Amino acid sequence: MKNHTVVTEFILLGIPHTEGMEIELFFVFLSFYFFTLLGNLTILLAIISSSRLHTPMYFFLCKLSIFDIFFPSVSSPKMLFFLSGYSHAISYGGCVCQLFFYHFLGCTECFLYTVMAYDRFVAICYPLRYTVIMSHKVCAILAMGTSFFGCIQATFLTALTFQLPYCGPNKVEYFFCDIPVMLKLACADTSALEMVGFISVGLMPFSCFLLILTSYSRIVCSILRIRSAEGRRRAFSTCSAHLTAILLFYMPVVLIYLQPTPNPWLNATVQILNNLVTPMLNPLIYSLRNKEVKSSLRKVLHQVGFLPEQ
Repeated sequence: MKNHTVVTEFILLGIPHTEGMEIELFFVFLSFYFFTLLGNLTILLAIISSSRLHTPMYFFLCKLSIFDIFFPSVSSPKMLFFLSGYSHAISYGGCVCQLFFYHFLGCTECFLYTVMAYDRFVAICYPLRYTVIMSHKVCAILAMGTSFFGCIQATFLTALTFQLPYCGPNKVEYFFCDIPVMLKLACADTSALEMVGFISVGLMPFSCFLLILTSYSRIVCSILRIRSAEGRRRAFSTCSAHLTAILLFYMPVVLIYLQPTPNPWLNATVQILNNLVTPMLNPLIYSLRNKEVKSSLRKVLHQVGFLPEQ
């Protein structure tokens, strides 16, 4: 397709209605980003260093931590760069990469939460066959499948957005390149593409949510059939962290992409929650009520000298 693009760079205007607050926002977001990286790296180290955690559930949690490191890294470094007083400019290619990797990592996480729900379904509903059903080969296929379909979705959305000509203006009313704000700058009619993009972006998480709902409806039915109260409590506790993470993941998606009238400030605030706060909270969610992870974390912290020997 012939390239009609005239714009060679875009100007990221940042978070709406925050003029004069750049220094404060810089330190707030730097703290979020630092603790996101630290928390997820710590979870990775705890899982890798403990042979007891080399199970399908922790294998997928390990992959989630990896994606929670990269996901905020798509937009945060550039945002911190211009909040510290440097240029707001981003190249055309950089904008394409931001949009692609944001949707690739976001879609992959969405598929990964679905796979993790299926893993809990098998563990609770078919405990005696769990190791057979969730074999190393199956886990590897599911993990690669999440990345493959995330790449397909992101490639489609990126091609859809940047097939349009961009010939000015080049000011992006946001802190990173995303589909809604980029379509506003296109020098062509975008109504049909907006509808296709809306359906594509909405259909994928909605389908995953239905699959997650199906898994957990079966899980709840199985748990209610457990006779002992302690058995039910333990079964519910293994799912509570995943359910909390799912709610934190889906709430921003619903608020951003399914609101009837776009609100730039609300979008930016919710997107910050999605990009920085949720990845920062995931390590806490999965470790606070998990005795195995906490035990492994204590051993790791003892080994590096952050905790004294007991």
